[in-house]
Amino acid sequence: MRLLKMPLRITKQTGLGVIMLLLLSATAFSQSQDNPELQKMADDDQNARKSENIDWNILSKEDKARRERVFQLFKEEKVKTAKDYLNAGIVFQHGSDTIDSAMAVKSFEKAIQLDETLNKWWYAAAVDRDLMRRGEPQIYGTQFTKKNGPDAKWERYKIDPTKVTDAQRKYYKVETLAEQEEKIRTMNLKSIPSYYNTTKAVDPTIKLIKQEFKRGKESEYNISEESVNTFGYELLQSGKNEDALKIFKLNTELYPKGFNTYDSYGEVLMLTGQTKKAIKAYKKSLELNPENENARTILESKKG
Repeated sequence: MRLLKMPLRITKQTGLGVIMLLLLSATAFSQSQDNPELQKMADDDQNARKSENIDWNILSKEDKARRERVFQLFKEEKVKTAKDYLNAGIVFQHGSDTIDSAMAVKSFEKAIQLDETLNKWWYAAAVDRDLMRRGEPQIYGTQFTKKNGPDAKWERYKIDPTKVTDAQRKYYKVETLAEQEEKIRTMNLKSIPSYYNTTKAVDPTIKLIKQEFKRGKESEYNISEESVNTFGYELLQSGKNEDALKIFKLNTELYPKGFNTYDSYGEVLMLTGQTKKAIKAYKKSLELNPENENARTILESKKG
């Protein structure tokens, strides 16, 4: 719809009104800024869960304090922007009752209404968690559980697959039902490092990866492009550069269309002083993905 702009004549009578309008606009603009306190609480919530040794008693108390503060910010009308609502939802999702889980759903829903470019997965996950808390089946399929014990496996929490379609799942950045089944299979695969730790040698591990790759979906180990790449970086961080080099090279052979495999291979080639080969690997990575700024930056630095 086209808006018609009416000319504004500044007179003694209208001058004060214009000034007031500008002041109100400035106030509205200041209120449209993301709340930094909410951002910090959301960041703290996520970072606390990245620790290897989590004291859940302490974290539970911290979570509760954050939720109480967010409730207060709502009362003070300091939750304004799409990002504010997103961050509020992130804090509420780790609550302990259906009040918190319902608040998470409403917060994420409001965030998406205000800005559809935000990650919609948060909303689907909050809906599923809220249904779990109420003892009902999830509908999107974002929630997985694992029982205790050495032979415990990941399982998808019970789901009612009829409530939403796969198209709706994809809209909310959730895997389709078929993709979820494959995800469960992958989650329960053995890891490459677990095998490597039994041999402490890279060559037998490479042999295993090749064998498992040929088995496809019958494989017992996770030999996905990402998994192999991660293993390579674990070797690199342990100072085993030559072993890492072999793994990254193998990954380019298994996944020749993966731009990230060539980027990682180029990185370790550069670290081991093989500049010409590294440049070739980075060029291949950029060819596969012209938007790979890391490869572009490195290649630019090596010109001349």
